[in-house]
Amino acid sequence: MNRRTRRQLLTLTALTGALALGAGTASGSAAPSWTETGTTTVNSLTGSQGLASRADGSLVTRGLASIPLALRIAGWSHVGDPDVAGGYTFDAYQGGDDAKKKMFAATGPDGKRTTYEHALDKGELLNNSFASVSPDGQWLVSGEWGSMNRLQVFPTPVLNASAPAPGTNLPQAGQITLDKGVQSIQGCDFTDATHLLCSSDDAAKEVLEVALDRPLDGKPVAGHVTTAFAIPQRSVCSGNFEAEGIDYDAARGTLRVAVVPPSPCLVTTTVVAYKRS
Repeated sequence: MNRRTRRQLLTLTALTGALALGAGTASGSAAPSWTETGTTTVNSLTGSQGLASRADGSLVTRGLASIPLALRIAGWSHVGDPDVAGGYTFDAYQGGDDAKKKMFAATGPDGKRTTYEHALDKGELLNNSFASVSPDGQWLVSGEWGSMNRLQVFPTPVLNASAPAPGTNLPQAGQITLDKGVQSIQGCDFTDATHLLCSSDDAAKEVLEVALDRPLDGKPVAGHVTTAFAIPQRSVCSGNFEAEGIDYDAARGTLRVAVVPPSPCLVTTTVVAYKRS
């Protein structure tokens, strides 16, 4: 993700004002297993990076303006696609281009935020694009940027008894090794213990499904990658769209995918909703 370009565009269009999104032609049709049910929009400053559903059905959204001042001062300049599990909201943070660590924040129902830093392992990129918690609450999946053949797995802070205390290094557990390379994954969410849906900001702008050999247990596991459907690209503005976060609300069977339209329409992010066919 070119964060600098994205921030510049957001700043520019914030000054010119929002333009309404309009109907157009979708870039691809949904696969038979998912049917589009509608769209909503959110402010890109607080919703362009991702979203997650709470137990009551309300949404948590994240964008550039969602970063608390204390964390921004500490050097955490980017927040990714969040997740909600066990009453906690989990966020993925990254710093600047010279960062040697990435960070996950767990915010409890009382609003108290606890941070957990992870020192980069050899060959690990600094990008921290998303946080996705397994259905049993024990494992937190995250991802880097660009062309990758893996997803990272960590013990879930707070919820996994094996996770270290705040202030100590959060280690990686067994990774998910993908049988097919993926490009620019913006977010993933579990639909059940052995399946994730991931939004890819590749040229096709698509949602990928990752089928695991078994539920996560902290040991290495293989993931089989297939394409689920293309993300719609509709706007009165023409140019490049950016696929963003993804959320599956298991209690209501609703899948949501965020997509940022071209400038100057990028001041509002479109959230597309789906139901299983």
